[in-house]
Amino acid sequence: MPRYYLGVDGGGTNCRIRLADENLSTLAEVKNGRSNLQIDDGEPAYKAILDGTRDVFAAAGLDYAETANTYACFGMAGGRMDTARAEFAARAWPFAGVKVYDDIDIAHAGALGGDEGGVIIVGTGSAAMSIVGGRRYQAGGWGFPTGDQMSGAILGRELMRYAVEAEDGLVDSSPLTKAVIEKLGGDNQAVMAWAFATALNLKIISEDGSEGCDDALIGRAPAEFGKLMPLFIDYLEQGDPVALKLLDIELSYIDTYANWFKKHGATVMAIVGGFGQRLFPILSERYGDFVAMPQFEPLHGAVILAKQNFS
Repeated sequence: MPRYYLGVDGGGTNCRIRLADENLSTLAEVKNGRSNLQIDDGEPAYKAILDGTRDVFAAAGLDYAETANTYACFGMAGGRMDTARAEFAARAWPFAGVKVYDDIDIAHAGALGGDEGGVIIVGTGSAAMSIVGGRRYQAGGWGFPTGDQMSGAILGRELMRYAVEAEDGLVDSSPLTKAVIEKLGGDNQAVMAWAFATALNLKIISEDGSEGCDDALIGRAPAEFGKLMPLFIDYLEQGDPVALKLLDIELSYIDTYANWFKKHGATVMAIVGGFGQRLFPILSERYGDFVAMPQFEPLHGAVILAKQNFS
């Protein structure tokens, strides 16, 4: 009887689903809707995976009934909480077996080919995880603004703040700070308008029972701050002094995680995420052979974990 493995890389924007054979060769791959476990108690994620499963079996030319011979692994955004993963795994699935992980677990498995070591995600968000001697360690990944110290979102927010201070004359300006102000509207008033949206038209009742509008202020989403990173990289490569100053802050955060890995015996730190990979030449110079580019993408890591869990 044939045996199949299905991997899911579930993100807040979309989820990707890959079906593989016993040798982990890809049979088909599809993309479906958003799949963060923290959105509507995971209901959109559940629908996205079920619909995507039908699509991927059809794309592979396999009968949907073969899901009974399929073992699945989901790496889910919003999967940091144990209870969220357990509740999602307990839903009605058509598979022979299901294992639900945080999205960093599949990034780890893909980056290191299923082997031990450490991985950091440095993208719009950031997180770290390692497996050493069979023991799992995890840090970060608590979201914006609670954590995500290494992320493009946090650095983008700090870049915006610094640019505003430079416009006020509190700190030295640079071509980068001027470019940021121009990108966000041309002056500090425009930046303030960009940073907050108040058009909710809601009556807000505060904890003390009074009405007010301050509680309706909504800050920009993390991804909006992360969009400043290409600009940051461009000016960093030109030697912009403010870019270099902020790079020191970014590297100090990454140092914290590198030292944490080394304390529990990790001998490699793979770098996952678009922002981190843009910084890889700098990280390689700083850490030498301790850092590595990923071997495979997170989606393949989900397939690897499916086989490791249900071999």
